[in-house]
Amino acid sequence: MHARVATFEGGDPEQVGQMVQEIDRRSESGPPEGVPAVGLLVLHRPDEGKVLAITLFKTEEDLQQGHATLNSMSPPVQGGMGERASVEMFEVAVKLDL
Repeated sequence: MHARVATFEGGDPEQVGQMVQEIDRRSESGPPEGVPAVGLLVLHRPDEGKVLAITLFKTEEDLQQGHATLNSMSPPVQGGMGERASVEMFEVAVKLDL
């Protein structure tokens, strides 16, 4: 399993909260087209306007396809999620669903 971790910083805390709620609402219908994800975890520091979006993929190929698709998408409007500060890829060493 593989993970893509995108960090967003500097957003207005109220607007970031609204964007997180919108992501939650949209996630009910599954991932966007071209993103073969098997999981999503969004971590949010409300007071700081910081978000980590961790997207999980079964294979390296799925990760690369999802990464390309997500990178081609327009970033949220200025002030929404803030600036995308980084994107990193990881191999998932341990995943527990308790």
